[in-house]
Amino acid sequence: MAEQKPEQLRAVRGMHDILPADSARWQWLEARARDLLARYGYREIRMPLVEATGLFQRSIGEVTDIVEKEMYSFEDRGGDHLSLRPEGTASCVRAAIEHGLLSQPQRLWYAGPMFRRERPQRGRYRQFHQIGVEAFGLAGPDVDLEQILLTRRLWDALGLSDLHLELNSLGDLADRVRYREDLVAYLERHRDALDDDSRRRLGTNPLRVLDSKNPQLRELIAAAPSLLDYLGSEARTHFNALCRGLERAGLEVRINPRLVRGLDYYNRTVFEWITQALGAQGTICAGGRYDGLVEQLGGRATPAMGFAMGLERLLELSAPTAEDLKDAPDLFLVAAGEQAEAQAVLVAEQVREQLPGWRLLCHCGGGSFKSQFKKADRSGARFALVLGDDELAEGQISVKPLRGDAAQERVALDDLSKYLARKAGA
Repeated sequence: MAEQKPEQLRAVRGMHDILPADSARWQWLEARARDLLARYGYREIRMPLVEATGLFQRSIGEVTDIVEKEMYSFEDRGGDHLSLRPEGTASCVRAAIEHGLLSQPQRLWYAGPMFRRERPQRGRYRQFHQIGVEAFGLAGPDVDLEQILLTRRLWDALGLSDLHLELNSLGDLADRVRYREDLVAYLERHRDALDDDSRRRLGTNPLRVLDSKNPQLRELIAAAPSLLDYLGSEARTHFNALCRGLERAGLEVRINPRLVRGLDYYNRTVFEWITQALGAQGTICAGGRYDGLVEQLGGRATPAMGFAMGLERLLELSAPTAEDLKDAPDLFLVAAGEQAEAQAVLVAEQVREQLPGWRLLCHCGGGSFKSQFKKADRSGARFALVLGDDELAEGQISVKPLRGDAAQERVALDDLSKYLARKAGA
């Protein structure tokens, strides 16, 4: 009987490995975002991947697609109901309340994987990555403006173009209550034209009908009452001030009264940055105000504003240069001779002490001098460091430029940093 081969293991559908060849692009994007957020005074917070399921039910809303259909939830051995986080805001609010961060205004950011069991497609994965930004304790439209302008500056840093900004206001609770009554009455008159999903939402969260992606409902939704017509004086003043600030900043904005976002906790400002380059998954960044969420989750009433951006989608749009993505070593150390091979790793440590800003790859595992040199050339390094028994005995090392026709030279190990500084500047 033939021996049965073990089944080949593969990544879970919708969850992807990020290989070394791709990691440089991720690091490039994350570094630019991290540096920009620091310039604006935002500090990093790191939260767990797993939270109590109730956190997301209370914050996102029990009748949203995320909670009803998409969360990875399970009961652990202790009987606790847990979920992989589908988004970061609720976790950030929970952490801020738990650790007493909200006694003063906070500007926070986080990065990492989120999990939703959606149908995998371009730009939409079951494990995806976001950078999220949250500001607590700031009630005015100025922080709304700051965050939107921050995103614009990031697009410039990433070299992105052909993005447009959509903006809306969801008003305050009393505004939405009045609007909901009229919206439900309108939709009820057209119940027969609604799809099953919209009819279900009609009795639970009718504003979500406006977020329907069903093209057959496009005209019906376009003719629905506009929430902007129901804004109270405070919400309208806030929205108008934000719009004036964006105009003064020279930022083109499309006011979209159908923009409601998919989470229950939003109020007043909501926005999205959209591109046509990614097909149906065109939203690369979205957010808004959620002034009631902290109190809803057990904290004291705290105004809040935030956004999140999907890294996979941003990477599809970005085109970093080869220099941006440089991850080749600067130096490649090859060793020839029994004593040199035995000491190569230790000599490499000496070189790293001298040249802390340089990348050095030390050949390990033996092999002929010729094969080592081939690996040095393929590595992309600018210089090969050649350590033979003679060099080792004399405290020297040979330097061979790998790009160009310059000759190999032997230098004292103690002088290597000065020598390479001259050569690198040549």
